Amino acid sequence: MTAHGSGTGTRHPEVELMRDADRPDSWLLLVDGTPQSHVDLSDPAYLDFEYVQRIGHAVDLAAPSGERIRALHLGAGALTLARYIAATRPGSRQRAVDDNPRLIELVRESLPWDRRADLRVAVGDARTWLTERRAGSADVIVSDVFAGAQTPAALTSVEFFAEADRVLDAGGVCAANVGDGRRLRHVRAQAATLAAVFAHTVLIAAPGVLRGRRFGNFVLLGSQRPLPEDELTRRAHRDPDMARVLAGEVLERFVAGAAPVHDAAAKDSPAPPDDVFAR
Repeated sequence: MTAHGSGTGTRHPEVELMRDADRPDSWLLLVDGTPQSHVDLSDPAYLDFEYVQRIGHAVDLAAPSGERIRALHLGAGALTLARYIAATRPGSRQRAVDDNPRLIELVRESLPWDRRADLRVAVGDARTWLTERRAGSADVIVSDVFAGAQTPAALTSVEFFAEADRVLDAGGVCAANVGDGRRLRHVRAQAATLAAVFAHTVLIAAPGVLRGRRFGNFVLLGSQRPLPEDELTRRAHRDPDMARVLAGEVLERFVAGAAPVHDAAAKDSPAPPDDVFAR
C-alpha cells in the first residue's frame, strides 16, 4: 500500500476515519480519500504502512534503545510515529505540526494519545514552523507532508533541508517520505538534494519501486554522522515487505547525475496514478 503524509495546502482537505477490519482497535485516517495514517490504539508500537516501518527503523537506531529523544514531525496526521516513539522511548520530547485544524481536532477527539507523553501538536505551515525552531533542538526530524497526494515544492529543496539540518543536533537524523514512480526523476533529484546538505544519505524502498515498476514510497535519510547502513539493511530485509537500502557508491549510481533542487526551481512531487492506493 502506498500512503502519504499530511497536507499543507490552502484548502483544508476532507478527513475521515475508517476502521481497519484486520485489527480490532486500529483505524485508517483518510485525507480526501487517500490513506494517510494507520494507528492501533491498543498497540502504538505497531506500524502498518511499509514506509512508516522503515522510518521506524531509523528512529530505533537514532539513539540507544529506550533512550529519550527530541523529535519533530512535519505533517502530524494521526501521529503514528509520535505514538511509536512515546511507546518505545518513554519521556521523549515531541512536537508536531499540521496545517489542517479539522484533522488535528478529529485526531484529538477520536484517536486520543497517551496524555502522559510529552507531545504537543500545532496548527501551521510546516516549513514556516520549522524555521521557528531553535538550532540544535531536535534529534530526529520526520518530513511527511503532502497536499493531496503530492509533496509541496517548498519541502523539496536544498534550502528546506538546510533548515532541517540547522534544527538538528549534531548527528541528528532527517527522514523524508518521497513518492515517485516510473522514471524516478523526482526521487533521484531528492536524493541529490539531501546529499547537498548532509554528509551521509541513505535511500530505502521496495525493489519494484526502486526499478520504477510501480509508484511507491521512498524513505530518504540524511545526517552529518555515518548512518547505520548494515543494521538498516538487515531490518529492511526482515520486513514483511522486504526493502533495499542504497548508500555510498550504489546510491550515487542511482542518482545518476541528478542535480540538487533549489527553491527557485522546486516543484511539487509527481501525482500518483489513480489506482495506486488499492490495498
